[in-house]
Amino acid sequence: MTMSYSGTTALITGASSGLGAEFAQRFAARGSNLVLVARRVDRLEDLAQQLRSEHGITVTVLPMDLGHAGVGRELLNELTTRGITVDTLINNAGFGTQSPLVEEDPDVIAAEIALNVSALVDITRAFMPGMVSSGKGALVNVASTAAFQPIPGMAVYGATKAFVLSFTEAVAHETKNSGLNVLALCPGATRTEFFDVLGSDSAAVGRMQTSAQVVDTALKALDRKGTPGSVVSGWTNRVAAGIAQRLPRAVTVAIAARAVQDW
Repeated sequence: MTMSYSGTTALITGASSGLGAEFAQRFAARGSNLVLVARRVDRLEDLAQQLRSEHGITVTVLPMDLGHAGVGRELLNELTTRGITVDTLINNAGFGTQSPLVEEDPDVIAAEIALNVSALVDITRAFMPGMVSSGKGALVNVASTAAFQPIPGMAVYGATKAFVLSFTEAVAHETKNSGLNVLALCPGATRTEFFDVLGSDSAAVGRMQTSAQVVDTALKALDRKGTPGSVVSGWTNRVAAGIAQRLPRAVTVAIAARAVQDW
């Protein structure tokens, strides 16, 4: 069954490129109005104009840096003032760093945790009551295959994504009878700007997927009668994640370290 989101509104963070822009395209095609959030206003406006023209939907652009305390309430208050109710939330904004922890810039890793974890939780909590009340949409938190094992050299990033996976699966259980579909999406290496920000593609383990392939995985899971709490995108990624959960922890850590080492 293909779910229609006609007459609903989806809020998408990190919407200016990559997975966020792909989610915007797909939800627009299914009839959803959109709220697009990212820092790059020019890209948001270009995407918004395209989607309005192609699908006849309402698109609201909010250029924002999400990595500060209270961002969830700030977003909710802004949209409430504009008379916009959110039915679907796609928490896609995030970034990674790659170096031994001792070499990481403390300010950068604080920003990484703030965006990948704190903002995601804060925004989810702010919009959860309305989404549960609506029961017509979805919550998708973008985790990663990095969530399934510690990753030396990307210790902070891997830990933030492990948090996202655990948090989202717990929320999925809490809301299982509400009508809200809750999903942790776990892509592997994907052809987005993630690796440009990271500064290296050495962490791109396995064959890269496209944003379209990853979003296909998410939508197929959301279309299921019983949406799972989490889904891994790509057959080889699913196999690797399954193996990582079964091997001794020390073995998975050693394998992950060799896979992403870039120093």
